[in-house]
Amino acid sequence: MTESKINSDAASRMLKLYDYLRESGLSQHQAEIYLVRILFCFFTGVFESNLLTDSVPQDTIGIAKNLASVLDAIFVTINNQDSQSLFSIDNCLNKFPLVNDDLFNDRFNVTKIHPNLRETIIECFRIDWSKVSPEIFGEIFQNITSNFERRKRGVHYTSEENILKLIKPLFLDELYDEFYCYKNSKSNRKKLLTEFHDKLSRLKFLDPACGCGNFMVVAYRELRNLEMAVLRELFIDVKSPNFAKYIKTSIDQFYGIEESEFSSKIAKVAMRTIENRMNKLIGKEFNQEISQLPDASSSIVCANAFDIDWGIIVTKNELNYIFGNPPFLGARVMNERQKNELSREFCKIKKCRELDYVATWFKKAAVFIQGTNIEVAFVATNSICQGEQVSVLWKELIENDGVKINFAHQTFKWSGKYKDRNHDAAVYCVIVGFGLTERRAKRLFSYENVSGVAKGRRVKCINAYLAAAKNVFIENRASSICEVPRINFGNQPIDGGFLTLTAKERETAIKNEPQAEKFIKRYVGSYEFINNVERYCLWLDDADDNEFRKIKFISRRLELVRKFRASSLRSETRELSKTPERFAFISHDGSDYIIIPAVSSERREYLPIGFMTGDIIASNACFVVLKGTIYHFAILN
Repeated sequence: MTESKINSDAASRMLKLYDYLRESGLSQHQAEIYLVRILFCFFTGVFESNLLTDSVPQDTIGIAKNLASVLDAIFVTINNQDSQSLFSIDNCLNKFPLVNDDLFNDRFNVTKIHPNLRETIIECFRIDWSKVSPEIFGEIFQNITSNFERRKRGVHYTSEENILKLIKPLFLDELYDEFYCYKNSKSNRKKLLTEFHDKLSRLKFLDPACGCGNFMVVAYRELRNLEMAVLRELFIDVKSPNFAKYIKTSIDQFYGIEESEFSSKIAKVAMRTIENRMNKLIGKEFNQEISQLPDASSSIVCANAFDIDWGIIVTKNELNYIFGNPPFLGARVMNERQKNELSREFCKIKKCRELDYVATWFKKAAVFIQGTNIEVAFVATNSICQGEQVSVLWKELIENDGVKINFAHQTFKWSGKYKDRNHDAAVYCVIVGFGLTERRAKRLFSYENVSGVAKGRRVKCINAYLAAAKNVFIENRASSICEVPRINFGNQPIDGGFLTLTAKERETAIKNEPQAEKFIKRYVGSYEFINNVERYCLWLDDADDNEFRKIKFISRRLELVRKFRASSLRSETRELSKTPERFAFISHDGSDYIIIPAVSSERREYLPIGFMTGDIIASNACFVVLKGTIYHFAILN
């Protein structure tokens, strides 16, 4: 079975467990905690299949009575508490290791367990958990957290593929280059490798928006893999050394900040899980038994990253790298708290509220690393490296904070290993790595198409538009730099759909009242233009009020527009109810124009623009160049 199939099966069964826990009467919070406990026990080998299959009867009454008690006893026992008075299973509890994690502190009074829970847990025993990736924690969080909650926070699950795109150029590639250099050294080889091993153990990492800990899990795993390669070289001629004492890297080198209590608990469990797994892996390779579970890490803090000083968690002098996948939220969808956080970080920048929320993390990091050699890399929406945001964000970071962009991935399409049960978001991202010290060799990764494979190349410089060129900032202007027509928005109705008509509605209206035909015009937006779809609108801007109001079809429609606008919460829209016959915004002047769709496909090799005659009305789903010529058409194309 492939790794992706094993991961998928494990995630699917865990999600079934969550559903059954909710149906057993647990609250969302309780079910989340219970699920993570079960997942932790599977990952770390705490569970033994015969404990549940032999001790819990298969009849429905027995399941309800025994399974809850068995699980409760296990959770109490492994958390270093006396469970014998609670339940006894032929002294099997004595075999369990001590976990001592606050994840197991709370006890839930579960008296009725869903009958399918036992069978689903038994199905989980059939999975080879040694082959399941810990990034499954992120998949589970993605699926049991509502779409609304994730969108509100701008949360997106990060796949291992995208994490590696970031951590390899940030630190991993450089560390491997250093390792191979020492490995192949003709002199002082052992001394150089020992010093390099010490260096690995001193590296410190911070993810200030750690979520379920996927970035830290993958980065720690890769650090341990590198350490294992070092140990192979150092002890290549030594028989059966006690390798446990030579392991120097640990999860205590990783620090995280996460606002969600549930996510922060998952992150802690995920880190302990990956350390336990790496211990078992190195023990297996060197024929050593490293069975003790790692101690709980206190390096993951449940807090708002903008309300605390990152230096309290890990000092600037200790820290080497900041990385992560901060929340993605556009400027128009942030809540008031998020807008205030943005304004606080960019207090001297007038246009800061035009920035996406993720820009706040870039600024916070840039300020934090002042006076250090700390390097930073974040996944972000590609909009922060396009258009107006560049001159607002990057001019501040580069000119005022002294930031240097050292590597970057140009736009790529977000690729998660799993799909949400209800929602599959399409997000276009970039990765930007920066610091105050300029690297001699910079790396720029590009894509033939947004879903393609990254191709890296070495460049001398990378600017804020993620081009291999020197820094330049294109400021927005109120007027063109030469005498050309202005690009305007199309005409916006704000009508509840009552000023627009389908081809069939137009046909019916004209059939019933032929005099309505002169007031109905062709109406074109992005979709209609690209796909040659017929759509129409009532265009009454210069029409005789006494004439069109006598037409019943039009009068009915205008009354519906009036009611729609009058019921709006916006005072501007309510004011428009006084003139229901007019579009809310009008750019049309009766002249011919060039139409530019506002929405198209990234797969197109050209911009699908065209010419329109003055009797066709452009909607606000496109832009227009009034009186545009073939020359302007050619330049735009």
